[in-house]
Amino acid sequence: MRGIIAPIDSTLNQYEQEEPGFNFLGFYVRQYKVNKYHSGTKTNGKPLGFKTLITPSKQKQKVHYEQITSIIEAHKAAPQAALIKKLNPIIRGWANYYATVVSKKTYSDIHNLVYQKLNTWAKRRHPKKNWGWVSKRYWHSIGSNSWVFAAKKEGLDFFRLLNHADTPIVRHVKVKGESSPYDGNLVYWSSRMGNNPEMPIRVSKLLKKQKGKCAHCGLFFRENDVLEVDHKIPKSQGGKDSYENFQLLHRHCHDTKTANDGSPGTKSDCNSVEPKPTKILEKSCG
Repeated sequence: MRGIIAPIDSTLNQYEQEEPGFNFLGFYVRQYKVNKYHSGTKTNGKPLGFKTLITPSKQKQKVHYEQITSIIEAHKAAPQAALIKKLNPIIRGWANYYATVVSKKTYSDIHNLVYQKLNTWAKRRHPKKNWGWVSKRYWHSIGSNSWVFAAKKEGLDFFRLLNHADTPIVRHVKVKGESSPYDGNLVYWSSRMGNNPEMPIRVSKLLKKQKGKCAHCGLFFRENDVLEVDHKIPKSQGGKDSYENFQLLHRHCHDTKTANDGSPGTKSDCNSVEPKPTKILEKSCG
């Protein structure tokens, strides 16, 4: 039986004529030397003298940009909204795929290239108009963001093109210690993953959103804490049943917050049933 011999690439130093680093599944992996002014990978608290960076590969950047430009070219005469509708899923999917590595500069670079392409697209549609007229027609200020490529909808709403750079970079976090999905620590795994079959969906989502911390006291939830879903604006004061108005609190923090709100709603300790060691009691009070 013949084996497969894979080439070995150096990720730190140049080997013969080969540049350091390698591509894998669309990612470029390379190590860089560091000095006393730049921190690097450590073992037993001691720096190893290098750091590892993973970025989107140049080839995949090129393929992605070419896909965008081909869509723009194919929509020369199409309405702006149709072009945005075609581009948004592609931008969202690509940006999300690389959102766990060092991609911020790449996102910014691609956004600038796309802007130049859209600039050409817009000018070609109105050859007799000056740039000021064209820019006001296709680019708008939305909230704190200016120069947003967006199509006007009914009223004051806009249908905007997604910006690669708006995708948050979320680093992969190693599992803590010897934690296991089977250890019964629902708080830790719901905070990490945003879902757990034994945890109410609403609580799991809030744990992940709040990064495992109580929105009132700012302390991390512990495994046996009693957690309660609170309305930021009490229902008695017009608050709605929506995720935007929900927050997760310790039971005692919830009692304090309810008292401060002056809400006439039932106190959180009305339910005297205590949770089992690995179960969480979820209540939604005003």
